Amino acid sequence: MDGVLVITLTIIFIAYFIIGILGNGFIIMVNCLDWVKRRKITSMDQILTALAISRLILLLTLVIDWRVSIIYPLLLRTRTMLRILHISWAVTNHLSIWLATGLCIFYFLKIAIFSNPLFYYLKWRVTKLIAMTLLMSLVLLGINIVMLITRIDVWIYKSNWDMSYNSSSRLFAEYSRLILFPNLMFTLIPFVISLAIFLLLIFSLWKHLRNMQHNAPGWRNASTLAHIRALQVIIAFLLLYITFFLSVVVEVWTVVMENMRVILVAQVMVTIFPAVHSCVLILANDKMRQAWLLLPWWLRCRF
Repeated sequence: MDGVLVITLTIIFIAYFIIGILGNGFIIMVNCLDWVKRRKITSMDQILTALAISRLILLLTLVIDWRVSIIYPLLLRTRTMLRILHISWAVTNHLSIWLATGLCIFYFLKIAIFSNPLFYYLKWRVTKLIAMTLLMSLVLLGINIVMLITRIDVWIYKSNWDMSYNSSSRLFAEYSRLILFPNLMFTLIPFVISLAIFLLLIFSLWKHLRNMQHNAPGWRNASTLAHIRALQVIIAFLLLYITFFLSVVVEVWTVVMENMRVILVAQVMVTIFPAVHSCVLILANDKMRQAWLLLPWWLRCRF
């Protein structure tokens, strides 16, 4: 493989990794300090903190995967390393995506306006709804892990004993079919939920603006601004999610083609989601944004 390309991609990967570590670490620090100071933590801050922790672990998993892919690629054919990497990836990625989806649900139920009994029922029980959603997602995670362990064993058995799989291309095609593709399918469910929330929030904003035109002059009130801010956060989430999903699709496809260059590019693109989305959350949250603006002053006082 071209050494210059590997070095360039490694530098970009490290840059995103540092951004993700600083952004998610900052969210954890601010919420923990606020928790210690106030002796309580809101539901939204709980979700943000859990999301930041899961993404820190996800980024560390991606670093290990990157290092193994470049320096010790033969380890990727051993049962132990495959289990460690894929289960770590499945758990941290699953928690990251579902906690971000829970954040979207929280934004929607707190901001959207619908005159529907079911909506009001869910609105007043938003914490329980998110808790139930996350608990149900753990069932999917358990199924995913069981499938991963079983399919890794099947792939290892075929690669070691079935002579018909001695062809490298067939071996990697089977790897993609058995291990990578099913894992990818589990990321579709939270994406569909987030997309539905996005469309409902747009519909809520449209209804709100129409009512404002009929009942009051102007349209830039607190509710409208809250709608717009929530939409900005969810749009950023969906765009980064699409980038992440397409990167994983490319990685799955290029494993079959055995194109290591494209695989490394896809791994860099996957890192964008947990890294950049933390910055979006900091900018969208008033407390986080104010703490970020005060950070230079705090550092000057300390040092």
